[in-house]
Amino acid sequence: MNSVIKIGGLDCANCARELEEELNKLDGVNSATVDFMSQKVVVDCAEDALERVKNACNNFEEVKVVEEASAPSVYGEKIKIANLCCANCGRELEEQLNKIDGVEAVVDYMNMRVILNAQTPEARQKAIYAITHFEDVKIVDGNPKKSLFKEHKKDIICLICAVILFVPALVLDLTGIAWGSLAWRICTYCLYAFAYITVGHPVLINTVKNLAKGRIFDENFLMTIASIGAVILGIFTGEGFFEGVAVMLLYQLGELLQGIAVGASRSSIADLMDLKSNTATIIADGEYRTVSPEDLRTGDRILIKAGEKVPVDCKIVKGESALDLKSLNGEPLPVNVGVGDEILSGSINLSGVIEAEVIREYKNSAVAKILELVENSTAKKSKPEKFISKFARYYTPAVCIAAVLVAFAVPTLIFLINPARPWVEVFGEWVYNALTFLVISCPCALVISVPLSYFSGIGRCARSGILVKGSTCLDELALATVAAFDKTGTITEGSFKVVSYTSARALQLAAAAEKYSSHPIAAAFKNIPAEIAVQNAQEIAGRGVKCEAEGKTLLCGNAKLLSENGVTFTPGNSVSTLVYVALDGEYVGLIQIDDSIKEGVKEAVAALKNSGVTYTQMLTGDSAARARAVAEEAGLDGCSAELLPAQKLEEAEKLKERGKLIYVGDGINDAPVMTAADCAVSMGKVGSDAAIEASDIVLVSDNISLIPKGRKIAKGTRRIVVQNIVGSLFVKFGLMLCDIILASLIACGVAVSPFPLIVSVVADVGVMLLAVLNAMRASLIK
Repeated sequence: MNSVIKIGGLDCANCARELEEELNKLDGVNSATVDFMSQKVVVDCAEDALERVKNACNNFEEVKVVEEASAPSVYGEKIKIANLCCANCGRELEEQLNKIDGVEAVVDYMNMRVILNAQTPEARQKAIYAITHFEDVKIVDGNPKKSLFKEHKKDIICLICAVILFVPALVLDLTGIAWGSLAWRICTYCLYAFAYITVGHPVLINTVKNLAKGRIFDENFLMTIASIGAVILGIFTGEGFFEGVAVMLLYQLGELLQGIAVGASRSSIADLMDLKSNTATIIADGEYRTVSPEDLRTGDRILIKAGEKVPVDCKIVKGESALDLKSLNGEPLPVNVGVGDEILSGSINLSGVIEAEVIREYKNSAVAKILELVENSTAKKSKPEKFISKFARYYTPAVCIAAVLVAFAVPTLIFLINPARPWVEVFGEWVYNALTFLVISCPCALVISVPLSYFSGIGRCARSGILVKGSTCLDELALATVAAFDKTGTITEGSFKVVSYTSARALQLAAAAEKYSSHPIAAAFKNIPAEIAVQNAQEIAGRGVKCEAEGKTLLCGNAKLLSENGVTFTPGNSVSTLVYVALDGEYVGLIQIDDSIKEGVKEAVAALKNSGVTYTQMLTGDSAARARAVAEEAGLDGCSAELLPAQKLEEAEKLKERGKLIYVGDGINDAPVMTAADCAVSMGKVGSDAAIEASDIVLVSDNISLIPKGRKIAKGTRRIVVQNIVGSLFVKFGLMLCDIILASLIACGVAVSPFPLIVSVVADVGVMLLAVLNAMRASLIK
């Protein structure tokens, strides 16, 4: 079974990798993915293994499983709160609220709100008191954001206190005053020690906990050994505590800055997800009532005032207005809508008051689908992410082993060759070099920057109305060299109209038969009165409709349908779609149907070619003449026409021989092809489960120009990922090489200084911060 477990307290991406490895070793677990960015575990496991997974999470460092309580069965009041510092605090607040008589509550930590269901005013008052008197929590209006200080309050205070202790100790140390008397020396040592414990106690505690659990090769262990080793060396050599304390201080500063950067990226996604309306105004029996969007049902009539968000997907039944769709599709220009137009949840009513009928409940609406897609987008790991996870698994232990050899094997060999040198001096030099190795080996820059790059890229796509289901999908979009398109609803508008017909009788029969069809062509007949009754309608894929009318067999479809049923007729010659009609084996006539090519398709196809797509083709069940005309107008390289769904799949497999394939379709009729494609893009079907299930990328609107834009973001994101991987490894291996060269020169008697440990720390922290900042550039790609 598949489960999603919310967690809290996971403070670094490398720890997420280690937890993921640990979970995948458990009995009964088929696969487990730890999503550091959204703080959750996606696990496929046997039912009896789920509890073991939760226990493993709870026993990993400071990680805690956040129990997800279901919302109250009766709609409750939603109260926005601020300053709830962690998910565990949210759980404690929820427990306190539910102990109050007459109160049922759920604390939603992610959205910073309390869903409160109080049976009496007195119970509500007690609940409000409990909320406002829980730590620093307060009730606010709107969507509160934590300040930088509140978000990292504890870390900032510890760092400030450590700096206040460290600076005077450093001044005393560097000026030599401390060594003038024993009292000053003790004072300096004490200042260094208090600074070290103040800033480093979380690392030391985690190291002890991890060692007790058998986990060694993480950054807590590396930094503990490096800093304590530097302190011990300082005591033996008489150089003081400076480097040991500085190592821990700079490391924790880097961790804080990394947390701020990651938090900023998460905040940008949170801003993007602020699409949902908290309330809706329902019209019932002439009265207006405020309810939750979740309480609306299909067919309900709602009122949407100027400035309000559309709560659910609906159709306008009264009034007209302009809608701001920027949050959905990234387009800044408002869209004018009126009676009969469908509008998506999350858009903002800019001007007039409108009444609308709910066409999809909230759980199936655009907003719900968008939130679900973006929330789960980081669960699918790309090849670079998997590579880094595997690389870090072997890289860190390998460097640690190398450090042990450097610390003990090399000085032993040197001492055996030249026993005249003092053994304390020889071992001190090489232990120092080994500590440099340990600092350099921290994989944080790699492990955090790669998923953060994809996270930022996916967020950038979402702000443009391009919903990507994971970093794997983003990579496939970037690497594809072949693109294939469905015709109807993708290249063309899909709004078919009857342009001519040979007889009124043929038109009447076609209108009667096509009302039982789900094919887009049937929409051309929806405004034509069907005065003839039909029975036993059967839709034949790739052919048309077969039914009974006036006690006779009625055929309505393409030329193949009539030919396969033995009807004699003369095929028409037109680039338009032709619908043939036959009754009781006799040809009645034909209807010409046409739709126009979408605006911007030609430019989008050209942009795809400029981005590296070498071949484009259209796959359609339409006639060859019409397909060629549309393909030429759109600027496509080729087309395959008159295809059944199975034949479309065969053509897609042939196209994949040319390179990675992007397929763009509606996500319903083309599900087999979309499943086979390397990157499947669904056009404007956010409300359809079938579209989301079949596709890798969902476009909120029918704007095909979003595809080259998404590809540009995907290629830019992948470029940033490669930059971070290559740059981080180059710097790390470069530092190691410098360390080895300098150490070798010293061993050969050359008068050079060893590679400073403090420089290694600065370089490691600097690389990590540069990688994180570079990763965040993905959110700025245009």
